[in-house]
Amino acid sequence: MTNHSETTGSSENGDIPGPVKPGRTARTRYDGPGDEHQITLRTPAELADALPYLLGYRPEDSIVLAALRDRDGRGRFGGRARLGIPANADDWAGAAGQLVHGLVTGSERRGVRPEQMVAYLCQEPARGETGREVMERLRPLAQRLRVECGALDVPVVEALCISAGRFWSYCCDEEACCPAEGVPMGLPGTSVLAAAATYAGIQVRGSLSELRARLLPRENAAAREQEAALDAAAVTVVSRILDDAGRSDVAEETLDLAQRVMRRLADAPPVSGMPAEDLRDDQLLAHDDAAALILGLQDRTTRDRAAEWMEGDEAGPALRLWRALARRCVRSYGEHAAAPLTLAGWVAWSAGDELEAREALAMALGADPDYLFARLLHQACNEGLDPESVRRCLRAERGGRGGRGADGADGEEQADGPVEREPAEPSSAPQAPPGRRRRTRSAVPADGVRRRARAQGREPGGRIGRPRTPAGGERPGGARTVRTRSRASGAEVTGRKDACAEWASAGEHGTEGGEERA
Repeated sequence: MTNHSETTGSSENGDIPGPVKPGRTARTRYDGPGDEHQITLRTPAELADALPYLLGYRPEDSIVLAALRDRDGRGRFGGRARLGIPANADDWAGAAGQLVHGLVTGSERRGVRPEQMVAYLCQEPARGETGREVMERLRPLAQRLRVECGALDVPVVEALCISAGRFWSYCCDEEACCPAEGVPMGLPGTSVLAAAATYAGIQVRGSLSELRARLLPRENAAAREQEAALDAAAVTVVSRILDDAGRSDVAEETLDLAQRVMRRLADAPPVSGMPAEDLRDDQLLAHDDAAALILGLQDRTTRDRAAEWMEGDEAGPALRLWRALARRCVRSYGEHAAAPLTLAGWVAWSAGDELEAREALAMALGADPDYLFARLLHQACNEGLDPESVRRCLRAERGGRGGRGADGADGEEQADGPVEREPAEPSSAPQAPPGRRRRTRSAVPADGVRRRARAQGREPGGRIGRPRTPAGGERPGGARTVRTRSRASGAEVTGRKDACAEWASAGEHGTEGGEERA
């Protein structure tokens, strides 16, 4: 679930009332997003039009909840949460409960418990289906959302279905404003809210699928060549990572190569449009280079040092590189995308782009649900924490090496600090599935975020197996029983910077508000 930040725009805005329309104009007023101005939304049509501006993109195949809190007798938009609509109707109750509880508990942690909810169901018709049939098919899901919200004493004041360019209300049966055939959506960008949002600098960044396309692997003719390059590189790179003597050499080679590619990207001539930008970057990244970088970043210490390229002139080329590498994690290497996706999410968050940050981090968790670095960053971003505390940690680590010097090769034990073993996980922890080893915790030296270490294995003859992509994950990839990322024994490094420790502890209280893909 993507638990969006508290508000879009300032909470201290002037009031620009929207046009008065027939129907439900006198029932409830909702203050919409804006910077210097405030839009008052009075009708289901205005609420439907507001959805892309609440999220920053047009959701697809999604359940969206928008929390409202009372302010001077008005319903003020608060936190927002999105979840994909499960394909199986048997899963709707669980999805509704997850979404509602995640948004309410996340809002409570920020001290702004929702008082009301607006619910949206967005799904395009299947072949041969009409928008109205979609609305009727999803009606039990809308009812389940209302029941879950009611159980927490947070009533749903409006529930809308948006499909085939029309919207329907599950809460209103007045023909004047919500006819049975639905109401056509207005042209994008033509409403009073759209004008005010544009003036306030609030942008709608296309559809959710367009945002995710920048980070998904390319399933084209080049995918087979990239997979072959990854296979060839895995034979040598991963075995060196697993060897203490070779790990630091791989780290230096990976970081040097990444910097060369970043300079190449920075020097490339500009092009217009996101698809053209991504195509240009793909053409500047050779298959062999991509394979070496993807596999090198599976070492946690190398990844942490790469995360230091988070600001200034380094941030832009680094973000483009991490996107390009995520697109190269093709086929059976889907789980390897957790590292570049997490780096992309971190750099985007550090640069102030929370929308791309949340999506990239959610996709990293789709690639590897146990990738704790992504999980903690995702939760911290969702809860509106300041990334500056993480940046300070990374600056300190970088400064301690004199800018780019090598640190501990294994990334788990440092020569200048004591190491203490972490307590065993409580017996109430879920048992590992048959055929899989229990995971143990390990430390992240660059930022104090602890993540899980995995046992490593090799196939006979030195062949390194490819990772298994979890069922239901966001990344393609066939099942494999052997993992290739380097992990060390579970240990925690003491003596970290206070800011790092505070940020890490802030992310260890749970994962409510983190997105779990349906």
